[in-house]
Amino acid sequence: SISLLWKEAQTYPLFSLLGEMEGHMFECVNQAAVHEELEDETRRLCDVRPFLPVLKLITRNCGRAERILDSKIGVLIGKGLHELDALQDQQVKDFRSKMKRVSEEKMQRMQLMSCGEWLRSCYSTQLGTGSLENLIDKHEGDTASLKVSLHCTVTELMDQALKKWQTTHGPEEDIGTRSDYVLRVSGRFEFLFEDHPLNQCKVRYVVHSLFRINLVKGNKVNAEDTAKIQVRAGLFHGTELLCKTAVSSESSSRSEHVWNKTLEFDIAVCDLPRMARLCFAIYAVMDKVKKQRSTKNTHLNKYQTIPWVNTMVFDYRGQLKTGDIILHCWSSFPDELEEMLNPIGTIQTNPYTENATELHISFPEYSTQPVVFPAFDKVLDDVFSWRPFMLWSRRVMTSQGRGGKKFYIELKEIMERDPLSQLCENEKDLIWTLRYDCRENFPQSLPKLLLSVKWSKHEDMAQLQALLQIWPKLSPRDALELLDFNYPDQYVREFAVICLRDMSDDELLQYLLQLVQVLRYEPYYDCALSRFLLERAQSSRKIGHFLFWHLRSEMYMPAVSVHFALILEAYCRGCIPHIEVLKKQVEALNKLKAVSELIKLGTIKTKTKQAHLKEAMMTCLRQTGFIETLSDLQSPLNPNILLAGVHVERCKYMDSKMKPLWIVYNNKLLGGDTVGIIFKNGDDLRQDMLTLQILRLMDLLWKEANLDLRIVPYGCLATGDRSGLIEVVSSADTIANIQKTSSNMAAAAAFNKDALLNWLKDKNSGDALDKAIEEFTLSCAGYCVATYVLGIGDRHSDNIMVRSTGQLFHIDFGHILGNFKSKFGIKRERVPFILTHDFIHVIQQGKTGNTEKFGNFRQYCEEAYLILRKNGNLFITLFALMLTAGLPELTSVKDIQYLKDSLALGKTDEEALKQFRQKFDEALRESWTTKVNWMAHIVAHPS
Repeated sequence: SISLLWKEAQTYPLFSLLGEMEGHMFECVNQAAVHEELEDETRRLCDVRPFLPVLKLITRNCGRAERILDSKIGVLIGKGLHELDALQDQQVKDFRSKMKRVSEEKMQRMQLMSCGEWLRSCYSTQLGTGSLENLIDKHEGDTASLKVSLHCTVTELMDQALKKWQTTHGPEEDIGTRSDYVLRVSGRFEFLFEDHPLNQCKVRYVVHSLFRINLVKGNKVNAEDTAKIQVRAGLFHGTELLCKTAVSSESSSRSEHVWNKTLEFDIAVCDLPRMARLCFAIYAVMDKVKKQRSTKNTHLNKYQTIPWVNTMVFDYRGQLKTGDIILHCWSSFPDELEEMLNPIGTIQTNPYTENATELHISFPEYSTQPVVFPAFDKVLDDVFSWRPFMLWSRRVMTSQGRGGKKFYIELKEIMERDPLSQLCENEKDLIWTLRYDCRENFPQSLPKLLLSVKWSKHEDMAQLQALLQIWPKLSPRDALELLDFNYPDQYVREFAVICLRDMSDDELLQYLLQLVQVLRYEPYYDCALSRFLLERAQSSRKIGHFLFWHLRSEMYMPAVSVHFALILEAYCRGCIPHIEVLKKQVEALNKLKAVSELIKLGTIKTKTKQAHLKEAMMTCLRQTGFIETLSDLQSPLNPNILLAGVHVERCKYMDSKMKPLWIVYNNKLLGGDTVGIIFKNGDDLRQDMLTLQILRLMDLLWKEANLDLRIVPYGCLATGDRSGLIEVVSSADTIANIQKTSSNMAAAAAFNKDALLNWLKDKNSGDALDKAIEEFTLSCAGYCVATYVLGIGDRHSDNIMVRSTGQLFHIDFGHILGNFKSKFGIKRERVPFILTHDFIHVIQQGKTGNTEKFGNFRQYCEEAYLILRKNGNLFITLFALMLTAGLPELTSVKDIQYLKDSLALGKTDEEALKQFRQKFDEALRESWTTKVNWMAHIVAHPS
């Protein structure tokens, strides 16, 4: 520590020149080869992990408290704040300055809060109906139980509890008043405050010149020496190409390709939308092929695409860019190309500049003054001059029935289409002409109206802004679609966020995964969505927890690391007490990663026996440093669960490729019950996380329709680059294990139809068995429908589990949207969902002729399917919002088409039900094929 160094330094002659000890701190070079200031002296060197065992003494530049806070935030978010300080980017500086001011105001308000107000902001909750089993709490060994009506309020319950306590402990004990207490949900860090019944707790347009840029040169273009290099440039608003693309001349050079050419676009500067982006692609012309009759793959035959890069036309202040700019390109490329360009890609340039292709361009000046996009009130001023015509046109349409019944029927048909349906130009014109009808009769059709706007005409843009001011507020679920990449307009996205403000905390948590991903679509750091997420996160500790992990887990991605770091920094500054809680979780995950690396290294290099490796793992977990770090923390999977300490003897590592760790914890608030978590290092859990989120949503939609299919959407959280946590579902086993336990031969296990029913009989008796079979029937129906709709593949007896209570559930979602595994070019899975004879045997209670029970099961499936169909647009929207997340099986709109087909969107309920029944019968017929596949799997994986 500094104090030890100071004590030693006192023996040296120039000690007096050192100054005050508080004005100094250590600095080191860390494992990432970055200078890191070690402000927090409580951190151990084994956690700091300097690159070399050398620490440098440096002087502090500001107050100690502020430096410690900066250091803690930097360590917590995985990016030192000095890296952000060093960025010569005015947008970054302005955003940080603004967010720092807002966060400091928030902290000042928090410091003035009473204890109750603080608990309410961090831990308030609402319990759903029927979730009142745990309202009895233990305190210092005493137990008090009360039987109260579900209509009893929180205040009444506290009064009754205090009265009973006074009765049992005697009047001489001073227990204080109700204001001295809060009501905590037993087993959780959640508190009830609201006094509701318990059953409810739950620039002017002046520049008419055509837009142009100067294409200067390109460096470090990775192409053959003989190749001729061209640059293609396009202006986009979302995915809409605003005008014809511009193409440079060909350049032949071994190193630097020089053009010094003006590229002009067929759109006036005054018609550029605020969110216009300029997209570039650099490619090599390999040979002069003759024109082919087939246009398919023409580009691929003639061109070899190399780098791409995008940039906004206006900067974050709304000022048209001018001057020279160097764009560092990206080399990866999506499958689908629009004019060989990648408009959906990031507008950030590649931070790895050393090897990236450089494109030098220059934005010209159109006037001596900066060209600024007009402020919102100026846009509306232009509309006012057209207002009499607009009012007159509405009166005319009213007198004629708004174009007549024929147009209304046509408009209704268009508006009821799913989000993937394309609109032809005539349909777009009809929608725009009847935009006031859309507002009055189909307000939820706003996305289709936005796709019908001519964004290359500033008059249409202005009229849309005026119309948005009187557009009815959408439901939050409908508003989510407006955050898609197709709708980049700033005011449209602000309108969407206004609609999202009606979301409850629980509803916001349901869609938080998508809301974080669409931050990638935001070209500027300071936007309505960023502010909304920060505001809600700083008002709810649980939302803050998951916002932190969704952002922190992707900090390794260069395209978003700065944006996400800025939001994380702002959150930390506004929730300083949460920093230590989250820091504890980050440190614990680092320790688990170290254990995981130890296991994997032992497996690969030394072929160590399994028993020896497990012993090494336990020895590691028993070390003091590990015990301290892994104890007494909130679970990243659920912050309401407190993990007291690791139950080392029950921990193990699993035998799959990446050797996941199976960690068992004692739960601090559950009186002896344990909590299991699986730590994965080397597997991308984001696709599992998305699938489980959609399963959770399906469960919610079914329950809203009074259909509870007993789904088990267990917790799953990505926490970093190919690492994360999975919740262990208690009292559950795989179908494979259940079958193997009751069969002597592995090959026969899959064909033992009595094994599953006998297992349930062992776990349940009497009425409990009937209840378990009903649970199995309901959950089997839910997962049959869910796996069919989502196209979940690679289903076998090792990734389908059953709880002792009868609930069936699926795990491991590595293949979705119809991406089924193949062997020798033949799809292994030929069935739409898993429905084997042993499942049917359980559903029919072991009685072959029990058609009533099987009929009920079939009815559950059909009812569940029709409920999902009614919400088909929502599912398509949620997957569309994840398109740029980088999931391997969700990269283009074609992948989402699977959902449209499985839900039979565009068909009537009768037609869709007929299709589903055919698939259901197909699953029954193919049950034998499924069993053969399962037998092959059991034989291949005997352990």
